[in-house]
Amino acid sequence: MTASALIAIDWGTTQARAWRFDADGAIVERRSAPVGVGRLHGTAFDAALAALLGPWRDDPAPRLACGMIGGRQGWIETPYADCPASLASLADRLVGTPGRELTIVPGLATVGARGIPDAMRGEETQLLGAVALGEADVLAVLPGTHSKWARVDRGRVIDFATFVTGELYTLLLEHSMLGRLAGDAAGSQGSDAFARGVMHGLGPGELMHDLFAARTLALAGRLAPDEVAEWLSGLLIGREVREGLRWARESGVGAGGVRIIGDDALADRYESALCDAGVPTEVASADSAAYGLWRIAAQAGIAVRAGIAVEPATAKAGAVHVGA
Repeated sequence: MTASALIAIDWGTTQARAWRFDADGAIVERRSAPVGVGRLHGTAFDAALAALLGPWRDDPAPRLACGMIGGRQGWIETPYADCPASLASLADRLVGTPGRELTIVPGLATVGARGIPDAMRGEETQLLGAVALGEADVLAVLPGTHSKWARVDRGRVIDFATFVTGELYTLLLEHSMLGRLAGDAAGSQGSDAFARGVMHGLGPGELMHDLFAARTLALAGRLAPDEVAEWLSGLLIGREVREGLRWARESGVGAGGVRIIGDDALADRYESALCDAGVPTEVASADSAAYGLWRIAAQAGIAVRAGIAVEPATAKAGAVHVGA
């Protein structure tokens, strides 16, 4: 096995991913496991870590983690760093677990224009891995249960805003009258319901009123039951894109486009919605968290060969999925 310079871990609520870096800053192997903080149900963190690492568990390389493993329900809570935040801001605030099993990156905190606090854990590392250190005025979106829109400038996360789009979608489908009308979404393949929802979301209107259209359009026969979920998804993502772009304009971000940090079907939906909004997009590497962790490790001097400036690069190694 190639000698490791760093084991990087993105440990979230549902899933954990790990990457093994060599001394040249290249990813040589990947692993993942469904051992997210919200899925452990009493399983000890060290046991979950062993399951994730598998044959790497005895590797002596430093281990650096980000994500909800550093949250209040995680292994050990790491205090937030305030925006604007640089690699140095994060590297200076790393926290080790009591048994030195891991070193954990802090999350980021900010305060919005109306005085409301906001926070992220894990996304800060993805941002610093997806944006080259010299790039200026980058607007990025990280789709998810709690989507993040962020401004990154020359290696610093300047500010961000959270949209609970994914969580609201799930709640509406599973616990509302709107969801009761929804049929099997698989039956809507080939339908333009998502695109129609996006266009409605991008347009004028109030979300609390527009949501009810999922019911009335279905009652009027203009949405088939198996199109309701797709239309709702489009409406919510379209409205998030509308408000995210407005937040960016008010924050002074240029109109150069949006970098999407994600690698799944949800990221594809955001790409489609942004295209419908007339905004150019680019998609960051699926390994953005890994590259961000490498950069933080290099800044902190904890990688075997610290100080290597790693740009988002092409990694050539097969993924290993545990317990899929």
